[in-house]
Amino acid sequence: MGRVRSGVLAWFGLAMAVQAGPTKIVGIGAASCARFGADAAAHPAMERDYFAWAQGFMSGALIRAPDGVDEGLDLAPPSMPLAAQADFLRTFCVANPATDYSDAVRALYHRLRGPAS
Repeated sequence: MGRVRSGVLAWFGLAMAVQAGPTKIVGIGAASCARFGADAAAHPAMERDYFAWAQGFMSGALIRAPDGVDEGLDLAPPSMPLAAQADFLRTFCVANPATDYSDAVRALYHRLRGPAS
């Protein structure tokens, strides 16, 4: 229980820092898309590690969202199951190798939010 709580608090802190402005993102997701591609090609199981980071990052952003923003957002909707999300991240990074993996995760988060109203 303490480990889970520590993890949630860590992601909450990360989300707060992201919302506050420019910040140094840390963890495996701080790598470039090119690094992600190389890591996944050399060690396919690492893609799961990156994706776990992505899920935590998005969960932290959702927890930190102000009242009325992203309420009810489903990070694993039937319309975009986890395998499709992993495909999205992979495709984004292939198309944008110079960007950070966290940029791919942000793009996924925005896709999950749906069209702007």
